Amino acid sequence: MIHNPRAIKAIFLFEMARTWRTLMQSIISPVLTTSLYFVVFGAAIGSRITEIDGVSYGAFIVPGLIMLMLLTQSVSNASFGIYFPRFTGTIYEILSAPASYLEIMLGYVGAAATKSIILGLIILATAHFFVPMDIAHPFIMLAFLVLTAFTFSLLGFILGIWAEGFEQLQFVPLLIVTPLTFLGGTFYSLDVLPPFWQTVSLFNPVVYLVSGFRWSFYEVSDVHVGISFAVILGFLAVCIALVAWIFKTGYRLKA
Repeated sequence: MIHNPRAIKAIFLFEMARTWRTLMQSIISPVLTTSLYFVVFGAAIGSRITEIDGVSYGAFIVPGLIMLMLLTQSVSNASFGIYFPRFTGTIYEILSAPASYLEIMLGYVGAAATKSIILGLIILATAHFFVPMDIAHPFIMLAFLVLTAFTFSLLGFILGIWAEGFEQLQFVPLLIVTPLTFLGGTFYSLDVLPPFWQTVSLFNPVVYLVSGFRWSFYEVSDVHVGISFAVILGFLAVCIALVAWIFKTGYRLKA
């Protein structure tokens, strides 16, 4: 139950203020990096590749690149947000405040998800400067954007509590999330892979996120959009269960 919404607002505004103080790192750098992907893969290489499922290659990779940035930034923002007060010792001031674990979590995860959604929308707007594109189902696109940002911010929150150092903090975004996203159909359709690797790719959960997100743009996907929604909702349920267990046991919060 939520008894102190002011605590959620205070944490949320503090985390959002940190974003504006680090605007170059939080917003400009990811947008610039993704824009380079648009230039290299969309304009340069895309001009030499035929259409995929009736969509130009430059437009085809846009949903995947947005999802790549959304996943990595959601995990990084949320994990750093909760880890930094643990690192400096100020976490005890937060824990001793009249705020429940749930309210603290909503403040940090809400801010991380909001930052990622804003970043995703900026990248989407930037993509229009490089490739012509339309969004067939904007509300479904927003639903995927919000669900994915919140789910992976929850994952980042769990990571920030689990990590004992900056190396562990970077382990999941750099060595797990980013490679799975690159191999999750960001730059290609699963149809171009040999049958064996198509089957292997179906064990990659990011395939379902990229595929469902791409369907909301062009109505083309590697897996049914309903399955994509089921996967992201299932992953959200797992993250909520893990956070509930952390709150119940006080894992690395009471130590």
